[in-house]
Amino acid sequence: MADTTETTPGWLSRDELESTRARMPILYVDAVPVRVDDSGEVTHVGLLLRIGPDGTVSRTLVSGRVLHHERVRDALLRHLEKDLGPVALPRVPASLQPFTVAEYFPTKGITPYHDPRQHAVSLAYVVPVAGDCRPRQDALDLVWLTPHEASSPQLQQEMPGGQGVLLKQALAHVGCLT
Repeated sequence: MADTTETTPGWLSRDELESTRARMPILYVDAVPVRVDDSGEVTHVGLLLRIGPDGTVSRTLVSGRVLHHERVRDALLRHLEKDLGPVALPRVPASLQPFTVAEYFPTKGITPYHDPRQHAVSLAYVVPVAGDCRPRQDALDLVWLTPHEASSPQLQQEMPGGQGVLLKQALAHVGCLT
């Protein structure tokens, strides 16, 4: 029998992840990428265009799991680079206080957030990015919208699992909703 060495610590096999998801909440980070002007006011919000497992097209935020023994700051940077590219130049805040904590449930209606796979707790951040963003991994495109466009009801409906609610909370947090 050959020994195998785990070269990426913190990753679970597909079976281990499914088993864990069925038993306990998983920690995630959500990031709302924004462009800001010289005075620090948000001018644009970046949303990813993705195709879901069921073939539906939707707008999403940058999101992903925090690995075992990984700092939240490192997870946030890893997911921003994974989705926006290596030269997005995110400016993660010095204080990692999230603007909200979103709790996703596999059962709809408990909170505005829904993930049919699991119970997940996500720390949500607004992160200014200054560089060139080019979507990677499973993201098809990245579209920059004004805060007014991003808060439209039509766009909110294009965002799965309650991420539209999370986006509106982010916009309110940075003073973009009237």
